[in-house]
Amino acid sequence: MDKSVDVVIVGAGIAGLVAARDLMRHGTEVLVLEARDRVGGRLLNAELPGGQPIEVGGQWVGPGQHQVLALIEELGLATYPTHTAGRHIAEVGSSRSEYTGRIPKVNPLALADIAQTQWRLDRLARQVARTEPWLAPQAETLDSQTFATWLQRTALTAEGRSFFQLITEAVFSAEPADMSALWASFYVGAAGGLDALINVTGGAQQDRVVGGTQTIALAMAEGLGDRVVLNSPVSEIDWDDAGVRVHANGTIVRARRAVIAVPPPLAARIRFTPGLPGDRDQLVQRMPMGRVIKVNVVYDEPFWRTAGLSGQANSDRRPLGTVFDNTPPGGSPGVLVGFLEGRHADVGARLDLADRRAQVIEDFAGYFGSRARNPIDYIERDWAEEEYSRGCYGAFTAPGTLTRFGPALRSTVGPLHWAGTETATRWAGYIDGAAESGHRVAREISSVLVPAVVND
Repeated sequence: MDKSVDVVIVGAGIAGLVAARDLMRHGTEVLVLEARDRVGGRLLNAELPGGQPIEVGGQWVGPGQHQVLALIEELGLATYPTHTAGRHIAEVGSSRSEYTGRIPKVNPLALADIAQTQWRLDRLARQVARTEPWLAPQAETLDSQTFATWLQRTALTAEGRSFFQLITEAVFSAEPADMSALWASFYVGAAGGLDALINVTGGAQQDRVVGGTQTIALAMAEGLGDRVVLNSPVSEIDWDDAGVRVHANGTIVRARRAVIAVPPPLAARIRFTPGLPGDRDQLVQRMPMGRVIKVNVVYDEPFWRTAGLSGQANSDRRPLGTVFDNTPPGGSPGVLVGFLEGRHADVGARLDLADRRAQVIEDFAGYFGSRARNPIDYIERDWAEEEYSRGCYGAFTAPGTLTRFGPALRSTVGPLHWAGTETATRWAGYIDGAAESGHRVAREISSVLVPAVVND
């Protein structure tokens, strides 16, 4: 079968679906090809006992994420706050504390070190929070080192360095040694500072979407109707100045323009004829995905709340280093969500399911007591095993990548346009960044395919 449209979009995640909606509204004929049997990309709902939805992929939205919040409102969806009432748990170094508010009770010297390191990171982030971070004043210096090297030189205590390793795992699902210090600074700046990334109230984890975040994609796909074609993995794209020929599961789609809205490592697996420019190819070779196993553990009730605990916990010594109360808005069943991230996901993935489950439950019991050893369900998702994601939360750049190949991140190649949260200038790596990138490529294409209106 052959089909012809104005624009073909590869990937039915948030970026691809936003681009398709915008283009359709401009009268552009679009077709979205999705490799999976579902829409949503890195957003995915599962079911709790009794049928309520629970997110096994990306799930939070927060203040300042204007693109996704506007989309949620436009689609008629609603949000509700993440549960935060009660005492939080922090394990830093050899100490454990229960606290309320933002600041855990840790060694005063360590706390001062954490504060000065964050101040320096936020200052750097403001300098590179721009469309082209590779042009920032310290870009070469930052990009020539890993984030681990920068932390080693900046944080003065073992507790401070350990804290920022935990933060890096929680935010990037990767290790500080994996990524460029320039990428880490850009990412923090793109969110408006470290507090915006790590806080619940007032931060990126403040709110959840009623029905689960995949409903954002499902609602957009419903509006697009048969313009979204599932089970259509794209294997080849032939292109020239006249347009593209996209090969997907026995179908060839001809179009004037194409949007590639999949994670960078997956874009690198598509065969392009002619081959892409060297800078573009070198870029995606240096953008691996983070690695995370997300686990929702279900209980009859949120027992930690009656003990005065919020369900929020962090530890720099447990594999399950970040935990939140993930209970549905009705208050039942009780759900704790935890994450094996970076190196902890590497190790956890090598265990069989029974051993991995036992390790996770033991960490929950360490945080919340013996009642955590008696769940009624265990729901996990290893995103590195997902054929059409190959990791989460997003891709990042290795040292030397942005300053050498950064301009290729968003630059069009003939009729080819690049979308996805990694290409965003605000909230890169988040749902909001994906929506921003979809709007951007739609504007790029509309400026080419739709003649400008000239007023007399």
